[in-house]
Amino acid sequence: MSEKPKFAVFGGGSWATAIVKMLCENLDEVGWYMRSKSSVDFIKKHSHNPNYLSSVEFNLKQLKLSNDINETVSNADCLIFVIPSAFLHQELEKLTVSLEDKIVFSAIKGIVPETSLIVGDHFNTYYKVPFNNIGVISGPCHAEEVALERLSYLTIASADDEKAKMVANVLSSDYIKCTTSDDVLGTEYAAMLKNIYAVAAGIAHGLGYGDNFQSVLMSNAIREMKKYVKKVHKMKRDINDSAYLGDLLVTGYSVFSRNRLFGTMIGKGYTVKSAQLEMSMIAEGYYATKSAYNLNQQKGKKKAKTPIIDSVYEILYENKDPKKTFKKLTEKLD
Repeated sequence: MSEKPKFAVFGGGSWATAIVKMLCENLDEVGWYMRSKSSVDFIKKHSHNPNYLSSVEFNLKQLKLSNDINETVSNADCLIFVIPSAFLHQELEKLTVSLEDKIVFSAIKGIVPETSLIVGDHFNTYYKVPFNNIGVISGPCHAEEVALERLSYLTIASADDEKAKMVANVLSSDYIKCTTSDDVLGTEYAAMLKNIYAVAAGIAHGLGYGDNFQSVLMSNAIREMKKYVKKVHKMKRDINDSAYLGDLLVTGYSVFSRNRLFGTMIGKGYTVKSAQLEMSMIAEGYYATKSAYNLNQQKGKKKAKTPIIDSVYEILYENKDPKKTFKKLTEKLD
């Protein structure tokens, strides 16, 4: 690796755009892979993303844009993947170059559907990236507020503290504060689960439940998350830290939350397909629900009690009536 590691971001959505913006605060050059050639050409001509966070103007001298994933991988040492989990597998299939000597950080909040693995495990299993070279970038942080340069916080998790600090350093600025963690698995699973709970919060909102119920739902959600993550990876962690509770709250309550919006539409009577068609962005919680539910079921008698995840699964994948399902859920919460 070069003395000053070169960074590249993979993805063309709002969170990818926000991370490129953060990196540009500190680096002279940032690689940026987007699969859409038209988007790459647009940015080269107009200096901003045509579809997401269009108010963010980039200095083109800092960007090494490409729609060739192999070119971008080859020119960087530290790769930050921000491709939605539902599309990650098909993008990585384009790779002809090795990732074995790369540092890979995931800012993806979900499980790879084709392998049922969290992103870090997917890179380790299929691309031979050592766990010591894998990390996670999580919130609480919305891309829209990064664009507005509102004070935001990130958690950077890696088993290698030096790598976590390196990534935290290049993402930090006057409006971005970073903390580091060694709880890679817990942070990654929490980032996935909070999207499911945000869908639940949206369904409740769409059904007409008020703030009183929402507060009970969220307090139950953090306890459910704690039980689930403990089953997956038992270690000492404070579930009230920003990476867990903070990220859950901002996703569950914010007007910027696409997962809450998706849930609200379901609660108001939209079908899953019609809600997805109407939204311009991916609601990761939809895919995460199936993965989290199935992973928990595989544990048999040792599975965690997850009434909120179970209820969302029944609504999204078993076509259960949201009103009746949430009525039953209210009896299980305290």
